[in-house]
Amino acid sequence: YKEFDTTILNVVTIDGQRGILPNHVPLVTMLQVDKLTSVEQGVRVEYAVAGGLLYYENNVAKILCDSIEAKDEIDEARAIAARDRALDYLKKKDESIDLKRAEFALKKAINRLRIKKGIYND
Repeated sequence: YKEFDTTILNVVTIDGQRGILPNHVPLVTMLQVDKLTSVEQGVRVEYAVAGGLLYYENNVAKILCDSIEAKDEIDEARAIAARDRALDYLKKKDESIDLKRAEFALKKAINRLRIKKGIYND
């Protein structure tokens, strides 16, 4: 559970990028595995979000997701290990491998690494 005040919330939804300012109309949307940014106390903060659901109403945004990590919270070695593990699963020809799960794990790990290393193109 994370709570913070922000003057703008930038998210990537299934429909594209959105910037949410105070007094935005109510909104319910699905989030992509991607970067989320906010301006907190005048400082832009970047987060890795693992998809999920965003609900915005009455100047309160609620995000339901498996994980959300601020850039400085991301453990790079752990993200690299997760990426490598997912790649190994995808290389196997075993029918018992859940490909969708492995692809999702890979996408989340790559997202975390891109945010940690600051290689997103905004």
